[in-house]
Amino acid sequence: MALAALGAADVIGFVQRQAAGLPPKRAKLMTTALRSFLHYAHYRGDLLLDLTAAVPTVAHWSMASLPRSLPPDHVERVLAQCNRQTAIGRRDYAILLLLARLGLRAGEVVSLQLEDIDWDAGCVTVRGKGGHRSQMPLPIEVGEAIATYLQQGRPACASRRVFIRQKAPLIGFANSIAICTLVARALVRAGVEAPYKGAHLFRHTLATTMLQQGASLAEIGELLRHQSLQTTTIYAKVDLAALRTLAAPWPGGVQ
Repeated sequence: MALAALGAADVIGFVQRQAAGLPPKRAKLMTTALRSFLHYAHYRGDLLLDLTAAVPTVAHWSMASLPRSLPPDHVERVLAQCNRQTAIGRRDYAILLLLARLGLRAGEVVSLQLEDIDWDAGCVTVRGKGGHRSQMPLPIEVGEAIATYLQQGRPACASRRVFIRQKAPLIGFANSIAICTLVARALVRAGVEAPYKGAHLFRHTLATTMLQQGASLAEIGELLRHQSLQTTTIYAKVDLAALRTLAAPWPGGVQ
């Protein structure tokens, strides 16, 4: 079909077909890109009508789904399957502990510098979103794993990053994708089936476990370094048993 012959029905049909196979966030990006393209095409004169208003809106609510997490024993199984007799195994074990015990994001693990760890004070400086820096206590288990990697696994190089690639060039990871790939491989190695295989899986698991053990949303938000409590409220949906006690009975329903 020629671009000039494009109509509103064509735009709507395209979005309906494409959005059906995409996650909500990807679908929203697709519609945003389509609006930009149609606006530009109208500006160039390739379209007689500005069809940007014909692009349907993709509904996506931040509280629409439960956080994806693992049972705590599955986390321990993943950690136990790291071969700590090898340099890569010691590195991966330290990274997975940072994700599982401190709830670090993948990008925060990537950007961790040697000077961010205060061994005397037993704390670590986390470089978070938007340039924010937070000091967090370094659990003994995590500190020992990092120290073991630094002494017996980290290649000698000029980089100040804590975690280094094992193959040349000997530099830190390029981005968070490497951490997500590491997590996916660790899950497969441990035989753990998960609905989501990214690094955030451990962050969600930590928050969910804390909630089930009685931690408040404020405490969870502080550990996860959320800038707003609204971000943390998604975990309120995890405690289904508690939520059921708050639900009012349906009028005329079964008593």
